[in-house]
Amino acid sequence: MKPVAIFRHSNTEGPGHFATFLEANGIAWQLFASDANTAIPTDSTAYAGLAFMGGPMSVNDPLPWIDPSLALIRHAVEHEVPVIGHCLGGQLMSKALGGVVSRNPVKEIGWGEVTIDPSPVANHWFEGCMSFESFHWHGETFTIPSGATRLGSSAWCDNQLFALGPHLGMQCHVEMTEQMIRVWARSGWNEIRDNPVPSVQSGESMQTNLEARVGALHAIADRLYGKWIGGLKR
Repeated sequence: MKPVAIFRHSNTEGPGHFATFLEANGIAWQLFASDANTAIPTDSTAYAGLAFMGGPMSVNDPLPWIDPSLALIRHAVEHEVPVIGHCLGGQLMSKALGGVVSRNPVKEIGWGEVTIDPSPVANHWFEGCMSFESFHWHGETFTIPSGATRLGSSAWCDNQLFALGPHLGMQCHVEMTEQMIRVWARSGWNEIRDNPVPSVQSGESMQTNLEARVGALHAIADRLYGKWIGGLKR
């Protein structure tokens, strides 16, 4: 099988559990680090699938890798190469497919419940699961692209996930590991301090009962990733 191309936009926002899942299922992957000026490929069909990770920037910023990333996503959808996006990655997918990315009413940082919509498409991805606790860290949000189906929402963000055929865009972070959360809690302390609102948790709160929370998150991630790899190009 061709490798899955993984696109990293910040050195602290790598593939995390997503890479662990691919390796556990014998699927090779190749990292493209835009934070290290790695060129974005133009031919999506060279890969089994494309995965876009998070990042602190906006997809509306004039960064040199954003337009090539949007073009690659559109190429992949046109050629039925599965795409998956995590947070910024989901926003890239939305914008590439005609959606709009703009400021969310509030920043959403820490653990929070995602409620799954009661639809056949959502049931395909979640297999009867109606809610789960996910990790969040974002200040912007996406609209659902034309032809796609919203899969879920949270108390602080109306659009948490969408699907379009084999493609899955997420605002939430299901790829998190314990180590990633600890690093983000340290590196993002000033953003937490500057946003004393109910939708933003303290670093201490987001690390409470961390092993059990991350374990439950991985169970949901494995369900989603398991569905997604079923569409990979051989």
